[in-house]
Amino acid sequence: MKKLLLIEDNEDNAFLFRTLIATRDYQLVEARTGLQGVELAGSDEFDLILMDIQLPDINGLEATRRIRAAQGEEITIIAVTSYAMTGDRERCLTAGCNGYIEKPIDPQQFLHDLDKYL
Repeated sequence: MKKLLLIEDNEDNAFLFRTLIATRDYQLVEARTGLQGVELAGSDEFDLILMDIQLPDINGLEATRRIRAAQGEEITIIAVTSYAMTGDRERCLTAGCNGYIEKPIDPQQFLHDLDKYL
């Protein structure tokens, strides 16, 4: 079974991700802050991290950099964000994300992308 870490502070978004992921045979662990996400990422093995970028303590870009510094490139990190300005995708990829999904998400496209990354 694949194990995913969702780092998302918005409960409505977390509920949507939780509901969609429940349609697959994946185990989901959740963090509500960037620091909590970094800690969880270092304490367990995950197949994929879904990283919100706008978080209340450290942002998702900094959390990604910290996870990469500790674990290297072994884990797939996908930015899931409402950032939609020119250059935002590149900033996420430069910080160490492997992919980028814009919010609001399309449920079918999200599941397709999730399966592709896993």
